[in-house]
Amino acid sequence: MESTISPRKAVIVGAGPVGCLCAMSLAKMGWIVEVYEGCPDMRLPSSKAAAQQRSINLAMSSRGIAAIHAIDPGAGDRFLRAAIPMRGRMIHDSMGNASSQFYDRDGQFINSIDRALLNEDLLEEALAVPNITVFFSKKILSIDFDSRFLNVQDVDSHKNISVPFDLCVGADGTYSIVRRQLMRVVRMDYMQEYIPHEYIELKMPPGPPSGESGEPTFQLDPNHLHIWPRHSFMLIALPNKDKSFTCTLFAPTEEFAKLASPEATLEWFRAQFPDAVALIGEDALLHDFEKNPRCSLMSIKAKPYHYKDCAIILGDAAHSMVPFYGQGLNCGLEDVRVLDLLLHKENVDPRTRPQPDEQDSNLTRALQQYSDSRYEDLITISDLAMDNYTEMAHSVTTPSYLFRKALDNILYSLSSQGPSSIHLTGSQENPFPTKWPGGWLPQYTMVTFRPDVSYATVKRKITRQNEILNAAGWVGAVLSVGTIAVASISLLRHWRK
Repeated sequence: MESTISPRKAVIVGAGPVGCLCAMSLAKMGWIVEVYEGCPDMRLPSSKAAAQQRSINLAMSSRGIAAIHAIDPGAGDRFLRAAIPMRGRMIHDSMGNASSQFYDRDGQFINSIDRALLNEDLLEEALAVPNITVFFSKKILSIDFDSRFLNVQDVDSHKNISVPFDLCVGADGTYSIVRRQLMRVVRMDYMQEYIPHEYIELKMPPGPPSGESGEPTFQLDPNHLHIWPRHSFMLIALPNKDKSFTCTLFAPTEEFAKLASPEATLEWFRAQFPDAVALIGEDALLHDFEKNPRCSLMSIKAKPYHYKDCAIILGDAAHSMVPFYGQGLNCGLEDVRVLDLLLHKENVDPRTRPQPDEQDSNLTRALQQYSDSRYEDLITISDLAMDNYTEMAHSVTTPSYLFRKALDNILYSLSSQGPSSIHLTGSQENPFPTKWPGGWLPQYTMVTFRPDVSYATVKRKITRQNEILNAAGWVGAVLSVGTIAVASISLLRHWRK
């Protein structure tokens, strides 16, 4: 039996983008939402200074935008005002030459956005919702899921408080305390893997003022994601609104170990990225290389993601992945969209409370469905992200990659009509309404621009397309664009049989 009382309370651990969007989702359903964040308020000047030292710029794609639109249709448009569209990759070779590779035949693009700006904007959106309260500098010590209490310590006063809840959402990142506490009550399969690479961020300053406005300029084309692929390591650069670029060096730990002195560092950068060194500046490069932290890269896989009707983990807490497909945040925001849809589908009502020692059967089903249906997608994108490092650091310069990309685009053009981007709402019954997209589609297009297609479906689609290419038996033998076009028509006939 259930009784109608005041709305139930959801506590969210973590005030990052995923936590803030989830707070908005639950609050709009009628939950009383409290967000607990271990760090100080990110809007404080002291917090901004710390954040500038460690923050891989975000590449917001259609999946993340669709998720925000599903929760708050107006918010996505507001966030994109601070973003810069990137229509493709700009590949820089060791001689300083650059070549463009567009992401999509229809001109679709991903968006470069500063992580801190996105987080602050989402926080402000969340705080504007009346039934959301955010508490900063609150460290979670332990969680009793069955009794439904958080044990929280105030970082400044060191006082402990007990916080009751009806639903606990862990959106607290890779080193999630909620996930660790769940492991005490759930038989969770868990895998953590460090890759033998680290990263460090550098800053490319704006260029000198130009024209009558006297405003600074971009030193590189701002509508590209710039990559300096060097086989086992790479440098990337994403544009910022202030005309600077955030550069990130990804390299094996053993490669970083060679850079033990300023002289060795400069010599290595000059040899590998001469054009980037000239734009960053040698003094600025050495300063950032010495002062900015060197960070590790980790992949986490877990299952299940929930416990009964009282807890669930989302975002990096459930599936931390390497950043090479630009899907980490997009996938985390999509988690919120999927959960939101399942809660609505199961008619979860925060205004009704189960009797003591009883579960909310609707909420239990929704969380169970989330764990069951989301797992394959999350494993798939985690693996694709790992694979994409090879593509970005090496394959983008090889003839076989360029040939396959040209072939994919021709088959795509011959078999598909119109832009492939799909805009979703929060009202459809299935989070991924397109079970099998028609025509030939490049993998990047499906992952990045098709939020209506699940990651698992992308993998199955690509496997099928690869089988068709392998069955044709001539991949790699085509040497001219004209031959590609003729062979593409033959392939399409085979595809349609």
